[in-house]
Amino acid sequence: MIGLQLAVLAGAVLQGAIAALLTRWRRLAPWWSWIQLLFPIALLATLALQIPSWIFLAAFLLLLGLYWTVFQTQVPFYPSGTATWQVVAGLLPADRPVRVVDVGSGLGGLVMHLAALRPDSEVAGIELAPLPWLVSRLRGRFGRSRATFLRGDYRALDFGHYDVAFAYLSPAAMPTLWQQARTQMRPGSLLLSYEFAVDGVMPDIGGGLTENGPVVYGWRF
Repeated sequence: MIGLQLAVLAGAVLQGAIAALLTRWRRLAPWWSWIQLLFPIALLATLALQIPSWIFLAAFLLLLGLYWTVFQTQVPFYPSGTATWQVVAGLLPADRPVRVVDVGSGLGGLVMHLAALRPDSEVAGIELAPLPWLVSRLRGRFGRSRATFLRGDYRALDFGHYDVAFAYLSPAAMPTLWQQARTQMRPGSLLLSYEFAVDGVMPDIGGGLTENGPVVYGWRF
């Protein structure tokens, strides 16, 4: 029995090593090699733990609620931090009420932060993934926030209703976001993007460094 277990383990190690070598041969990102190498071993370890099957179903449903729209939007779930919220708050016009939308608002942290800082303004978030949207709605309701949370695809939203649009998306989504903002946003409005710029378009704002380094870019219309 022990010999069989060792043979299975050796087979998993060999399979992972071959997969890692193929990954390097195909010149994929380096982290893929580690995934390929460790995945068969991790699978064996999981089977040895005899974890109840319902836990895998629960984990699948949780991940589905977080990431099921990624194939459509090309934007993974990755929240911004409080440093980013502070930079964005400092870039909002201070001399008048503004209407702000967070494109891909996730768990609603930025939206609630801005709504609390700017009670004179209208702050909304839009999120397509159902689980983050539900969490943000519950946080807003139980926290008595003035923020508004919409569920839907931001590409169906009219940016012309807002003075400031903030986005933390992905490089793949930036060209579409830029075209939508350029077409819909009114003169005097502002598009902000954390970390990702628009290729070929010089930002008007590019010095909003967070404490972790990445920049908040901005384009005025």
